Formats: sequence, C-alpha cells, structure tokens
Amino acid sequence: MKLTVFGGTGGVGREVVTQALDAGHDVRAYVRNPAKLDLTHPNLTVITGELTDRKAVQRAVGSADAVISALGPSLDRRATGMPLVDGTRTIVEAMQAEGVERYIGMATPSLRDPRDTRSLLGFIVPFMGRTFLSRAYRELLAMSRLVTDSPLDWTIARFTRPTDGARTGIVRAGYLGRDRIRASITRADIATFLLDQTTDSRFHRAAPAISN
Repeated sequence: MKLTVFGGTGGVGREVVTQALDAGHDVRAYVRNPAKLDLTHPNLTVITGELTDRKAVQRAVGSADAVISALGPSLDRRATGMPLVDGTRTIVEAMQAEGVERYIGMATPSLRDPRDTRSLLGFIVPFMGRTFLSRAYRELLAMSRLVTDSPLDWTIARFTRPTDGARTGIVRAGYLGRDRIRASITRADIATFLLDQTTDSRFHRAAPAISN
C-alpha cells in the first residue's frame, strides 16, 4: 500500500513508519524535522514541511491508500495555542481534495465513542485531562472532532498509557464499559493496531479503545 504518515518522528509514529516499511508498504513521512527520523529505506520518502503548508500537505497525501496520523498534543504545560487543530483541518481538507478517504488516527478516552458505557477509565481520563492538562485536552478533542465530523472513512484508536517495550502482538480493542480494556499498551502495539486498520473494516467510523 501507499501510506502517508504524519507525526513520524514521535514514539508511535516512528514505530508506524518502521513497521510499515518492514511490511513492504511505500511510506511517505511528512515531518517538520527530518533529522529526528533517522531511517533510510528504498520505500521511504521523507517530506519536510509544516502543517500550515497546505500545498505540501496535499502533495503528501495525493494518491495515498491511507493516511495515518500519529500527531498528538504537547503535554508541556508551557505550550500555548492549539496548532494541531489547524494542522488536522489542513490534512482533512487535503484528503478530500485528493479523493483519499481512509484516515487512521489516535486519541485518548477523553474522546468519547457513542458505543461506550460508564467506566472508570472513561471517567478518570477526561477528568485528569480537564483538570491538569486543559490546553492539551481541548486541543485533542477539537482535532478529533474535525475528523469525526468529516465524511472521511476514519478510525481513531484511543489509549491511556503508552509504554516503551517490544511488540507483544496482544491488543485488546473495544469500547469502554463494554469490553475489558486496560490502561497500558506498548507504542509498538499501538503502531501495529494503526497499521492493521488499513485493511480491517471492523472499526470504520469508530473510536475503539485499545490496550494490552
């Protein structure tokens, strides 16, 4: 497949790029600082640009079979503004302009899915976000809603506590209060789940919660 990856220099994004290349996909990684993506591969094209560059973003998503966004708000309390809201809007509009429908992204349980029922994680995570990381909380919800309100064929994977470590191959996926979802999941397993969504139709236009 031809995949365009945003946020490829982050912990999850780098795993997405690496695993996608290992699986034989053609990958375009759109990054702000290419020095942070210390990878070379004949199937990898690194595109340097800002999310504010609409023409560059549109070129990056053109002819892609799917777009995977590993973008997430900064948790630095000194951060200001909500740049990923406009950045996500640019990606969504570029996909629509290029006729690319499949969007795969990530969030936390602060984003609700209509299939969720009452759960401890569903209460604690939004409460902690609103209380201690209000700017990041608002940015996450705003950028996610741009996707969920769009006509794109989207899947947003929600997780609570990403960890380092090797891929386990064991991923629980479902909805809060209905399925047995825990708090932790390795970044490698998050990346595997995101890539699996390029061919898995179970979670189209849904935001499953995932964990190990």
